[in-house]
Amino acid sequence: MFYLNQLGLVCALGDNHDQIRRRLLNGESGVVMTDRYSAGKPLSLGCVDTPLPSAEDLPVAQRSRNNQLALAALAQIRPQVDAAIAKYGADRIAIVVGTSTSGVAESESAFRQQLVSGVFPAQFTYAQQEMGSVAAMLSQLLGVSGPAYVHSSACASSSKAMASAARMLKMGICDAVITGGVDSLCAFTVAGFSALESVSVERCNPFSAHRNGINIGEGAALFLMTAEPATVSLRGWGESSDGHHISAPDPNGSGARLAIERALSSAGITAAQIDYINLHGTATLQNDAMESRVIADMFDAQRIGKRVAASSTKPYTGHALGAAGAIEAGLCWLMMQNGDSTDVEGRLPPHLWDGVRDASLPDLTLVAQGDRLGRPVDWILSNSFAFGGANAVLILGRE
Repeated sequence: MFYLNQLGLVCALGDNHDQIRRRLLNGESGVVMTDRYSAGKPLSLGCVDTPLPSAEDLPVAQRSRNNQLALAALAQIRPQVDAAIAKYGADRIAIVVGTSTSGVAESESAFRQQLVSGVFPAQFTYAQQEMGSVAAMLSQLLGVSGPAYVHSSACASSSKAMASAARMLKMGICDAVITGGVDSLCAFTVAGFSALESVSVERCNPFSAHRNGINIGEGAALFLMTAEPATVSLRGWGESSDGHHISAPDPNGSGARLAIERALSSAGITAAQIDYINLHGTATLQNDAMESRVIADMFDAQRIGKRVAASSTKPYTGHALGAAGAIEAGLCWLMMQNGDSTDVEGRLPPHLWDGVRDASLPDLTLVAQGDRLGRPVDWILSNSFAFGGANAVLILGRE
């Protein structure tokens, strides 16, 4: 069994556990309207506005906002990470994280300057946008020599990274893994999704008849994962590939279904044991339609004996792309704890939307304000379904 011993988390909801948990369970969105990444065209985005650690002490090739976000998450768990290094040895610590932007924002800024002055900034190098930058930075900063690499498979990146971390522990390759994901906002990403006509100007509206696209977000979530017992564990994971379309999900949801089935099998539990589902819930027409049909069928109340509560947390944080799976796992981790004790009420994140159901979609049990289990949350299933048909599902369990 693989335990999520510590969590460092920074996102649009804040940069400390108490603040993020409070805002999440009270139904308070962190998405704001801004034009900082789309000049003259304000959009709703999940921005991190808290101060970030300086990157000035990093090698030039590692200086990026993306790495600063990772440093902010690492700072929250640095004492425990250092203790793990001292206990296990630097060669027994691995790093595996997910990202999709890396230092693209730094390239944008450099090219803007080059267009005006004819020269690039002295502190710019293409290496800043290499996908492996964050893993290399963390490895060098911490002085560890175990495997260090990055998953970059769009919105499933960090969920896949966490599954890989568990597999490395299972194979005995390492004794501890720093795992999760980080992604930073940039104009390139915002423009790209806007060109696909998949971005909502207003706060996203998952599973509504009025849904019209995503809000892009940013942030970082880093876990210290070991075999040492803790309150929350990564009990199961499942992955699959649709092979259907570069940006659209298989409308039948066969890949999503397979990933969920594999996650349940890996955890050794049934659908009836799941207490809460963190939906991928992007608020795009096709993804919500596919996901709702798969969830309604696999968690059919008549078949498993109960209706399983579900919500999307994208309206809270924005869709953090390569970091989304880890950030949402972090939100679930916080739900399963209350400071140093278990949340005995089992409070759940309200589903933020306009309440107008799409008659063409199955009727899911979406969490309303104030909903709670009346007991601690024991099992959570969290979905990540990405472009290119990359699907990853995580199951968290409470000890």
